[in-house]
Amino acid sequence: MESSSTAVSNHPAGDPIRQAVSRYAAAWLAGDRNGVAASYHDDFTLHYFGGNPLAGVHRGKPAALAVLAEVTRRTNRKLLGIVDIMAGPERGALLVREQFNRDGKAAEVERLLVYSVRDGLLWQCWVYDQDQALVDSFLA
Repeated sequence: MESSSTAVSNHPAGDPIRQAVSRYAAAWLAGDRNGVAASYHDDFTLHYFGGNPLAGVHRGKPAALAVLAEVTRRTNRKLLGIVDIMAGPERGALLVREQFNRDGKAAEVERLLVYSVRDGLLWQCWVYDQDQALVDSFLA
């Protein structure tokens, strides 16, 4: 398993999917909100699973950013680390660990974020949670 800093910096320069996902990961790790937002394509689509009020398909960068902001507001989520960065010919992915906090309750969650890339930017994201019921309880 690579450390967060190693995972972001040791990738071949010629892989556009790995470049896009790694650029996003670096911005997220640095707490660079502008860099994170700049990583999304204008036509970005977020596929957010679960049985919570925020679940669904959110089309367009503004809609996706609004849902992500609401997730953060409800959970006070904090990125603890990027476990791995993966890239193949059609998709890239981040395996991340986050901490959620709400109403005196805290939990660490592992999440798999799968991305498609268009024009060098993240175009679609599918969010898979290790414990969907736990995430749903924080987003209720």
